[in-house]
Amino acid sequence: MNNNLQFDFLVNKDNNTLTIRREFAAERQLVWDCHTKHELLDQWFAPKPFTTKTKSMNFTNGGHWHYAMIDQDGNHYWGYTEYSNILPIDYYETLDAFCNEAGEINKDLPRAKWEVAFTDKNENTIVETVVYYNSLSDLETIINMGMQEGMSLTLEKLDELLISLKN
Repeated sequence: MNNNLQFDFLVNKDNNTLTIRREFAAERQLVWDCHTKHELLDQWFAPKPFTTKTKSMNFTNGGHWHYAMIDQDGNHYWGYTEYSNILPIDYYETLDAFCNEAGEINKDLPRAKWEVAFTDKNENTIVETVVYYNSLSDLETIINMGMQEGMSLTLEKLDELLISLKN
């Protein structure tokens, strides 16, 4: 991995947001594909040593991604993402939630709106994700669950995937 790639993880407790800005050593179309195609998401979207398995996905406005992150013991941690406002290779919005295998939203854990933007930086791509929580309590819950470390480990897996796809 190129350690010179930008990685910002910014917490704003005044407006209950996280901003994750990450540079990838790949062109925008490839980085976009890795975020929007389940065959590629399954290869990187979970912190090491977890793996990811898609149950169903429809990347369209009003569509969804229902997936599990699986630990070394085989435990499944389910997530549900609803897609909206998709502008191909530039931007999309989601409403993310924890859920069960049936896709039923866990109302005891925070839901969040994600805005994900893709821009060019020379031959690289910057992905800026702004995550909006309903309350400071929700934001702090996610931070205390290890969001910063988890995102760092997850995005390193995306770096590795991008290298393998470019070769």
